[in-house]
Amino acid sequence: MSRVRSRRVTTNTDIYRFKLGDFDCVAVSDGTHTYAPPTFPPPATFLFANAPKERLEPVLREHNLQPEQWLEWTSPYICLAVNTGKHQVLVDTGADGLAPGTGKLVQNLKAVGIAPEHIDTVILTHGHPDHIGGNTNSEGKLTFPDARYVMWKGEWDFWTSGQAETKLDEHVRERQLKFARKNLPPIQGRLKLVDRETEITPGIRALAAPGHTPGQMALAISSRGKQLLCVSDVVLHLIHLEQPEWCAGTDFSPQQVVATRRRLLKRAATQNALVLAFHFPFPGLGHVMRKGEAWQWQPISTMS
Repeated sequence: MSRVRSRRVTTNTDIYRFKLGDFDCVAVSDGTHTYAPPTFPPPATFLFANAPKERLEPVLREHNLQPEQWLEWTSPYICLAVNTGKHQVLVDTGADGLAPGTGKLVQNLKAVGIAPEHIDTVILTHGHPDHIGGNTNSEGKLTFPDARYVMWKGEWDFWTSGQAETKLDEHVRERQLKFARKNLPPIQGRLKLVDRETEITPGIRALAAPGHTPGQMALAISSRGKQLLCVSDVVLHLIHLEQPEWCAGTDFSPQQVVATRRRLLKRAATQNALVLAFHFPFPGLGHVMRKGEAWQWQPISTMS
């Protein structure tokens, strides 16, 4: 397995630098958010909504999770900065304003010398609050004022044409629409929409990844033969690799989730690509290994 050249930067929050070929990359935490009742269902129900109970409990215990005691799930929110030499790219903008533990992206970028004005391309994988919440500041102005923004056309249309109002589940609709209405209209004048798998900047390619949302986008990033697959929310928890049929309560189309998951996880394993998963334990980087008819996660070593 290829080794990832990296060095940890110690600040008050988590930052992880690594090289991908000629690209300088940084996994940047926007903070964490705890999912727990009464706002959310218990974690096992929230993350594995369709899992058969007789299978769910033993699988949880294999991961040292006691179903009756697993009362909350604290998730990292991990954005990605990529300096290609020609472009300074940011993948997702975090969840500023969502919870007390979020909104740390800008200060963490500055800690590694990346000012908001340095970002020239912002790629939004999908329209959920934890991926678009940092598009604008508290005054409604663009956080990254000199960037162009890239989003999948079907995703943009879902959130801006009235579809979300009628198709979202009632228990998530209000919060998700609030963030979409604040953070999407201001980028419209700087927006590029893609409707097929295409290169966004040299070395960064858009991949269709629908299911979690109607137009979620994954990214294939490559430099000098090194591959990074940014899967966004195709998987939310390590168990989703081992149980790819189990879907979360926030997955828009479970059938599409499973198809997308199988396609991208197979690709990651076949290519031995480095993978970045937005909600995995920080820094969210690892490799996908075949395990029977499914997969398992092999996190990278973060030792210097």
